[in-house]
Amino acid sequence: MKNERPRIKVPLEPIDVIVDMLSLALLVMLIIYTALQIQDMPDTIPTHFNFEGEADGFGSKHTMWLLPAIGIAMFIGFNILNRYPHIHNYMVNITEENALKNYRFSTRILRFVMLFTKILFVYIQYSIVSAANGNHSPIGSWFVPVILIVSIVLPGFLIFYQYKMNKK
Repeated sequence: MKNERPRIKVPLEPIDVIVDMLSLALLVMLIIYTALQIQDMPDTIPTHFNFEGEADGFGSKHTMWLLPAIGIAMFIGFNILNRYPHIHNYMVNITEENALKNYRFSTRILRFVMLFTKILFVYIQYSIVSAANGNHSPIGSWFVPVILIVSIVLPGFLIFYQYKMNKK
């Protein structure tokens, strides 16, 4: 049961610090980029793109603040969640012997999800600005398949890795 799991502080390794700093840097970059670009944007901007990368939804330029707001909430939420790895879901029974290994793996997954999301947010915001300025949007027909493949393959790899990790 979750209440019986060991409560330990997972020491950060260099990769954890690097991923956290990259996520924070991308979040700050997203906020600064939005603040610099929003003034010159038309009142109505693209807010959605179809499978071909063509704008098919439009809204107020103030919707540009949505991605930074979600990014801030995610950054805070994931960092809080990483302080309590004993409440995460696991495919194995957590014991004193395997707690650190599983907690580290779980918190690291959250860190990489946060980094991947920040990369996506920066790219999407750049695409919105490009399209709003009359340029061709960098989001093309490759975007959705790549995101879907990464979203399916990565969790499959992580589940396999955790299964192998706990077999040792």
